[in-house]
Amino acid sequence: MKLEKRIEAFTKLGTFLSQFQVDGIVRNDAIELNEMFFEPFNMQLNRASEFNGWFTKDNVLTAFSKWSNILNKNDLDKWVSSYKLENIKTKKIGVIMAGNIPLVGFHDFLVVLISGHDIIVKQSSSDSYFLPLIAKYLEYVEEGFKGKIVFTDDKLGDFDAVIATGSNNTARYFDYYFGKYPHIIRRNRNSAAVLTGNESHEDLKNLGEDIFRYFGLGCRSVSKIFVPEGYDFDKLFTAIYDYKVVLNYDKYINNYDYNKAVYLMSQYKLLENGFLMLKEDESYASPIATLFFEYYKNEKRLEQKLIDDKESIQCLVGKSEHHNMIGFGETQNPQLWDYADDVDTLAFLQKL
Repeated sequence: MKLEKRIEAFTKLGTFLSQFQVDGIVRNDAIELNEMFFEPFNMQLNRASEFNGWFTKDNVLTAFSKWSNILNKNDLDKWVSSYKLENIKTKKIGVIMAGNIPLVGFHDFLVVLISGHDIIVKQSSSDSYFLPLIAKYLEYVEEGFKGKIVFTDDKLGDFDAVIATGSNNTARYFDYYFGKYPHIIRRNRNSAAVLTGNESHEDLKNLGEDIFRYFGLGCRSVSKIFVPEGYDFDKLFTAIYDYKVVLNYDKYINNYDYNKAVYLMSQYKLLENGFLMLKEDESYASPIATLFFEYYKNEKRLEQKLIDDKESIQCLVGKSEHHNMIGFGETQNPQLWDYADDVDTLAFLQKL
């Protein structure tokens, strides 16, 4: 199957997903294979929270919408143009996926197939329903994908290379079992924001999207902020007030109450507004409903700290030109060429 056919198939998938938007689901029967696939997708979307309470309809639609926006021919062509993918010698790539947010493993799925390799997918039980539907759509829209996509619940076997995503603990397991194969093994990373105190209300409101989207469960979710000494947290609390809608979800409330009780029993000092706790902490990985913060005195020292901690950081948000910072509200809008942990997965697959 030629690269152009692979690009065309994923472009059609993007068009199909475009029916599922946060501001409304609008069926368009002019879309290829819609008669066969629209209702199964719609049914699974409506039932997603039954299988995973964090997968609210709003969050699933957000994931669908974001992928529909970037699965277009122009972006796909631009992305692959710097690689040589026409004469790839097909290998079997095992992919072990996380399940923390909807379709979190889709980029690896896309990269393997767009490169021309075959994929063996081991999904997380937390997110195991959408990708098989997507795979089936691709097989119908482009028959060349038939036989190239396999899902397994068993231990991976019969593969040539591995891409695995997990925690720091599971990464040690992955290293042990897959270290002798070509591999990409991802560990815990979190995202952080650097504030100066000069941010506008709109900046801080957009930061709320980086904090609360997917309930803060993604590696691109901001779990920590760096603030100058004397920072006025009231401005932040005021700007993110609209995100109090997280209180509509029992799982979030339960985590908020539990973590607050633990902090209070441990006599930690907290700042909180009824739906988010701010705790001074040097760590990057904060619990649900908690945002860690750390004061800084000197910008140059902070810059060095961020360099030293780069292996723990997925995204940095702010207005500085240093560290490839991204804008407020943009952490959940990666492009096709924004690779997790800054490891070029497509280049890795091209060289196999």
